Amino acid sequence: MTEKTPDILCIGSVLWDVIGRTASHMRVGSDVPGRIHRLPGGVAMNIAMTLVRFGLRPALLSALGRDAEGDELAAEAERMGMTVDHLYRSEDLPTDIYMAIEGANGLIAAVADAHSLEQAGDKILRPMGDGRLGSAEAPWTGLVALDGNLTTELLAQIAGSDLFAHADLRVAPASPGKAERLLALMGHPTATLYVNLEEAGLLCHATFETSEAAARALVARGAHRALVTDGGRAATVATADTVFTQTPPEVLVTRVTGAGDTFMAAHIASEAEGMGAEAALSRALAAAATYVSGDNPL
Repeated sequence: MTEKTPDILCIGSVLWDVIGRTASHMRVGSDVPGRIHRLPGGVAMNIAMTLVRFGLRPALLSALGRDAEGDELAAEAERMGMTVDHLYRSEDLPTDIYMAIEGANGLIAAVADAHSLEQAGDKILRPMGDGRLGSAEAPWTGLVALDGNLTTELLAQIAGSDLFAHADLRVAPASPGKAERLLALMGHPTATLYVNLEEAGLLCHATFETSEAAARALVARGAHRALVTDGGRAATVATADTVFTQTPPEVLVTRVTGAGDTFMAAHIASEAEGMGAEAALSRALAAAATYVSGDNPL
């Protein structure tokens, strides 16, 4: 191992978020003053940013264009403490971007121009097999965070690949609409699924009243381990042998987007530090609660 060996690989969406925010209520056709911010985003990037705050050094595996936007994003990720040497830089694909408008009455509209990651396909995984992060003879055996922005085909390829057979996979859907993509990883011997109650229902084609019922159903369906959250209600961790539930701290909710990524990263970091299962869940719930309250998650 060298000093440059990352603590975890974050595989998935890395892009620019362009967010316009206003204190005004908005409707179709509104033209109001506000602020426009450009920030690093994408599920894999969001998880990596939280992991950095917990003291880990993640490596990003994603697709960026060889354009000014890609250069700036890679430089910003490196400045924050991430390893960017293994990013796939495309000559003909642009750097992905997500654009949203938020008013006092919530998210008004959003457009995700995130086609480059899907078009790059398994090119983003080359470092896993060419010796940089692993090979067929010596595959990566550490932590891997996967996000559901990867195509169903690529997730299925990862599920069946010897290059990931001994990795500690941590998997999250990018959104409820992409939750069913994770079905490809249901039988993987090391995969941990991080989902909310709605996403668990989509994966199981059922409706659940509690996180415990959902987590048990995911394990019965083939998940190695499932962590199911339900907003401010109890969250559950389930494996074939153990099931336990905890209730998150009560806080005033000021934001929700990004809470799942914070929860997942905090849980991964806690287990990486050697915390037991129940302590890791408690810390992750506390970090997510602090995040949604609008404070720093640490």
